[in-house]
Amino acid sequence: MRLAWFSPFPPVETGVASVSAELVAALRARGHAIDRYPEAAAHDFVWRHRLDPYDLTVYQFGNSSHHDYEWAYALNYPGLVVLHDTHLHHARAALLLRERRVADYRAEFIWNHPDVSPDAAELAIAGFDSRLYYEWPMVRSLVESSRLVAVHGEGARAELLEHLEARPPSPGGRSDPAEAEGARREAREEDEEVRRAPRVVSVRLGHGRLVTPAEERAARTRVRARYGIVEDAVLFGTFGGLTPEKRIPQILAAFRATLPYAPDARLLFAGAPAAHYDIAADIAAQGLADRVTVTPYLESDEELTDHIAACDVSLNLRWPTARETSGPWLQALAVGRATIVTDLVHLADTPSLDPRTWMENGLSAFGFRLWEEATESSEPSVLKPKAQSPKPLCIAVDILDEDHSLRLAMRRLATDGALRTDLGAAAREWWRRNYSLDGMVEDYERVMREAAARPDPPVTRPAQIRQPGDRKLRTLLEPFGVASPLTSRP
Repeated sequence: MRLAWFSPFPPVETGVASVSAELVAALRARGHAIDRYPEAAAHDFVWRHRLDPYDLTVYQFGNSSHHDYEWAYALNYPGLVVLHDTHLHHARAALLLRERRVADYRAEFIWNHPDVSPDAAELAIAGFDSRLYYEWPMVRSLVESSRLVAVHGEGARAELLEHLEARPPSPGGRSDPAEAEGARREAREEDEEVRRAPRVVSVRLGHGRLVTPAEERAARTRVRARYGIVEDAVLFGTFGGLTPEKRIPQILAAFRATLPYAPDARLLFAGAPAAHYDIAADIAAQGLADRVTVTPYLESDEELTDHIAACDVSLNLRWPTARETSGPWLQALAVGRATIVTDLVHLADTPSLDPRTWMENGLSAFGFRLWEEATESSEPSVLKPKAQSPKPLCIAVDILDEDHSLRLAMRRLATDGALRTDLGAAAREWWRRNYSLDGMVEDYERVMREAAARPDPPVTRPAQIRQPGDRKLRTLLEPFGVASPLTSRP
């Protein structure tokens, strides 16, 4: 298959960039011809595609400015859209408002969120960047403009589909039969439009690598020696960007509460500090300067893997969330580490323990699941034996009980080596099944074939939204008397 691949690539320091690089290399090894289109090369896509059309265009999207350039192409050249985050409002709003495209932002907000009051858009326009941004995914436009959309995991897929079903509130008090019939006709037309819309599928995300016992021992010795951490100390670690959304203040407070039960425990933060957050001040405020180590930015995945292998427990909390799957968490699973995560909707299919009961999340008091996965021909049923389920591989903390549950989880893992071992073994097995590179490549080949076989969707862009990028393109082409190719699609 001949593919155009839109994504940032290294040296851009994002998880999407590194995953794209690995994936493109693996797909090329399987015989696919792939032209890479990072931002610097994207301008060549239009003429190349016109001279020799690609079988499929693949777009990798995350909630960051590194993906801003992709929107104009994805909305005009339908293909396979892969959402690494199913909430993109932060990045999309920042782009439109930075370019003073206020009217476009208002129109896109209404298009993406027909069930939300249009007045909500004024919060962003006024500069109130808040947690409300996480409530507005801003992805309907990409879904309706694509042939197929892929997300990571069934939990993310289910939530996205639920969001896409949202419709404007029905006006109340209809008494005129003609009006009522008109409303029913509109509803049927909307249902037909939804039925024609591109489907959303789930693909595995391949990230991380298995390490041998010898590699693990060497990394543990090397990293701990570098930071003066003794071999038998229980070491908790948090990896990636060091932002408040990683729940660092909560982790510090819970770690402090754990020390009476594990006096030799240590805490490691390895990642890039955020400019807007002073982690050193929070560490000092908790009186933990002699127990907490903050490393410089880790330049490579190999370094990150070594630091995870040196730990006993990986803390991978996140709130608020754009429904992303944490790269460091996947690396911790591959290394076989016990992990603590936030109990999030897009991870609902991950077997986990509730630290308040030490039972599996989703189990009744009698050890049975309260649901099983529905199939196309059946509804969710009632009881499913625990024995049929995979073993729990992490501890999931309810965000509404975060302080209490996090303290329980860290205390238990600091003092229960057997539980750490059991969770680590289950984590490694879960990674093999769900997050290996080979599994991801197999899933991509399946969904790429499906996307390539599907026709372009009907144009659903509201009339008040200008063709993204068209104004600049028309200005460049006008002296040559050439029409914009973006206006050539029906």
